[in-house]
Amino acid sequence: MAFISSGYNPEKPMENRISDIGPRKYDEFLPPVIKKNYGQWLYHEILEPGVLMHKAESGDEVYSVRVGAARLMSVGLIREMCAIADKHCGGHLRFTTRNNVEFMVDSKAKVKPLMDDLKSRKFPGGSLKFPIGGTGASTPNMVHTQGWQHCHTPATDAAGPVKAVMDEVFEYFTSMKLPASVRLALACCLNMCGAVHCSDIAVVGIHRKPPLKDHAVLDQICEIPLAVAACPTAAIRPTKIEIDGKQRNTVAIKDERCMFCGNCYTMCAALPLADAEGDGCAIMVGGKVSNRLSMPKFSKVVVAYVPNEPPRWPSLTKVIKQILEAYAKDARKYERVGEWAERIGWEKFFEVTGLPFTHHLIDDFRDHAYYTWRQSTQFKW
Repeated sequence: MAFISSGYNPEKPMENRISDIGPRKYDEFLPPVIKKNYGQWLYHEILEPGVLMHKAESGDEVYSVRVGAARLMSVGLIREMCAIADKHCGGHLRFTTRNNVEFMVDSKAKVKPLMDDLKSRKFPGGSLKFPIGGTGASTPNMVHTQGWQHCHTPATDAAGPVKAVMDEVFEYFTSMKLPASVRLALACCLNMCGAVHCSDIAVVGIHRKPPLKDHAVLDQICEIPLAVAACPTAAIRPTKIEIDGKQRNTVAIKDERCMFCGNCYTMCAALPLADAEGDGCAIMVGGKVSNRLSMPKFSKVVVAYVPNEPPRWPSLTKVIKQILEAYAKDARKYERVGEWAERIGWEKFFEVTGLPFTHHLIDDFRDHAYYTWRQSTQFKW
């Protein structure tokens, strides 16, 4: 009945059929002014932190007001965002790749009422629901992974430390007083389903102990060959062990080969890796995807371990703000964090940020491909 009510005719199944899989075409959801001028934009300007204006060849203008939003949010907050879009923007809004939200209007006169409405909405504790910012030389919203809420292999939380860090650097989100954009990211384990490997400042959750082995149930709940095959360093092998006079199939782990990735736990719940004492974070610095000024860069580890300290992660937030303020004070205009560190030298970087250098931070990765493959779209002679 649902198909029939939506216009589907079972007598003519191919009638008006566009596709049998996938989402509807994206341009159905574009605001009218953007659909009209699609591919015909001349330039854009940042009028003030969080407010952009795009100018089309036709003379039409689109004003976008960008606000920070959580990656994991309640249905109630999403409904409130939709109500704001209905009231001011003809029902249109968009999410950016860094979990910001943009409300778009087609005239300058509509910008102030929209901003006033956004600024008036606060949580019961008094904080802004929709802080305006995240454009230009700022710290846009932090991308992050699932953390303790949804993932089964995290070494740290995601939403918790991200909230704590963004609270600490909030002044840099609502202004554009940094030398360039500083992109922050967090991945809650080494499998890294976040963008931390190429972010200006990034946090990676790390395990420091090999998995525990629950021999009593392992062969009952796990496919041992899958657990063995899942290990990227061949640290796991099948073995047998005697428990209460019974011989059981299980696995042995060569601890010195373990890289604490959690792949074995993904295959076998009897090999848990999480550990309150051993788990924590590493901080990485200097990555970027942009080709501007220099080639894209991978991040480098600058702090090998910071303990998990929920709910506010004071040590983590302190170090990140320390790095950000040293960069803000010393970098040249348009210079990203990695470009600044390379210009002054990484030795000087540790000096000006006040971070201790240890042998854990030595980058000893060597591979011909790393140096010879074309990693950039920049023109090379």
